[in-house]
Amino acid sequence: MLKGRHLIQPNDFSLEELDSILNLGKEITENPQKYSDVCKGKLLATLFYEPSTRTRFSFEAAMLRLGGSIIGFSEPNSSSVAKGESLADTIKTICCYADIIAMRHPKEGSAYLASKYSSVPLINAGDGGHQHPTQTLTDLLTIKALKGSLDNLTIGLCGDLKFGRTVHSLVKAMVRYKNTKFVFISPSELKIPNYIKEEIKGHAYYETSNLEEVINHVDILYMTRVQRERFFSEEEYLRLKDSYILTKDKLKNAKEDMLVLHPLPRVNEIATEVDDDPRAVYFDQAKYGMFVRMALIMKLLGVDADA
Repeated sequence: MLKGRHLIQPNDFSLEELDSILNLGKEITENPQKYSDVCKGKLLATLFYEPSTRTRFSFEAAMLRLGGSIIGFSEPNSSSVAKGESLADTIKTICCYADIIAMRHPKEGSAYLASKYSSVPLINAGDGGHQHPTQTLTDLLTIKALKGSLDNLTIGLCGDLKFGRTVHSLVKAMVRYKNTKFVFISPSELKIPNYIKEEIKGHAYYETSNLEEVINHVDILYMTRVQRERFFSEEEYLRLKDSYILTKDKLKNAKEDMLVLHPLPRVNEIATEVDDDPRAVYFDQAKYGMFVRMALIMKLLGVDADA
């Protein structure tokens, strides 16, 4: 169903296709050993034009845990990009060697452009402030595994909602599920863009700058960092970077079964004292990211543990 496809944004896949990835991801979490050789002889290329820890490591760990191999770069200056090679030529060349590509790039639209030149499945691992679909798959699997369903949830998104590609991708994905409500929590300078609000299509949403005012209403609190690399002005970044800091005290009014998610890296928007709270699942979320990427790689390569 998904063999040979690209993943550029979450809505590239139907709800049925998304659910097939999430269900496989859940199966892998329960019995990872069953899938340890399904990608033997397959090669993943990780092309990271922008710094990353979790995304790159989880892709590489995913392929290795499936029995495959990896090539790639984590710094474009160590490749022919430093010599002026175009993105199109880089992709065409890598397709001669790899069976599947995961690419992160600082420019919006770069993943879509790359997919036009790729003869193997290409996965967008983040393109600027635009999309980050595999983080969205990570978020969906985390919520589904821990909440049991993706329907009937109120999701609070807090922090940098203007530049946060993880936020944009998650909103686009969650509008496809039943009775999703959104609470957007940010300073006025970092509000959710209008084009994202237009995609909500009839789902209820509420905007506020006050986290304490709404924390008792949400089932999921999705915290984000204010991203220094998206700002043109250092002064503006410093003024906004500490807008929201989640503490144990603020959690006192939250639901007992609320989940706190964060795409990481964390700077100081979640106090370390929160890590011991059972509602804090952001490090579990990072592990679910590896499992859902294992499922995605399998689906795009068309491999099966039972084959």
